[in-house]
Amino acid sequence: MSLFDESQIRVILLDIEGTTTPIDFVYKTLFPYASSKLESFLRERVQEPEIQSLIQELRAQHDVDERGGLQPPGWMDDSEEARLRSNVMYGQWLIARDSKCAPLKSLQGKIWQQGFTSGELRGEVFPDVPVAFERWRKQGKTICIYSSGSVLAQQLLFRTTASGDLTSFVSAFFDTRVGAKTEQESYRKIAASLSSAPRHFLFISDAAKEIEAAHSAGMHAILCDRDPGSASSRGQCEAIHTFDNLIPD
Repeated sequence: MSLFDESQIRVILLDIEGTTTPIDFVYKTLFPYASSKLESFLRERVQEPEIQSLIQELRAQHDVDERGGLQPPGWMDDSEEARLRSNVMYGQWLIARDSKCAPLKSLQGKIWQQGFTSGELRGEVFPDVPVAFERWRKQGKTICIYSSGSVLAQQLLFRTTASGDLTSFVSAFFDTRVGAKTEQESYRKIAASLSSAPRHFLFISDAAKEIEAAHSAGMHAILCDRDPGSASSRGQCEAIHTFDNLIPD
């Protein structure tokens, strides 16, 4: 029995981490890479207006975190070198906390771009993902991505998988600049941007709070639990573990 009315679904909106892509790839490959390259990246490109703007946004976020009692690393402004070191230490602190702050995500995306371009990094997806993309496209479904990682980072990941460039299957990419993934308004904005009613969407994520937010916005939503034996799957009746039988031919 289907978990939703498949005939209503026109748009499939996908999370990345833990849904299309193994969590370990994010935490054990992408995050450490960005953290280790952050200082050299900033030193090379600190004079670029776009990077200067992101640094200013980071400085503002540092103030917010400090006022919020999160105790970020101290910030020094007494010299250009001190400011750069402060940005590096704060950026690495944010990465370690898996922060969703937009300027950090933009910087990470640019650092990963260098890694993907050089061949040091390659995108990773679960084996059922390319097969599902092919199936859904033949059915006329629109496939979109919504992740906390920047749009640039998303595109790089799907462009460099072992199965080839998967970006041709994806009609739109969304990141947290459209809104937080736990807020229902974000899903309404995504639906409006595609000129489609929320009821025509199926959102798939490994995060229960994101599923709840999408449901609240009027979308169909299903938890994707890639570990069938985990506690979340045992306690969640509407869960899938693979894309293999999701909207089959």
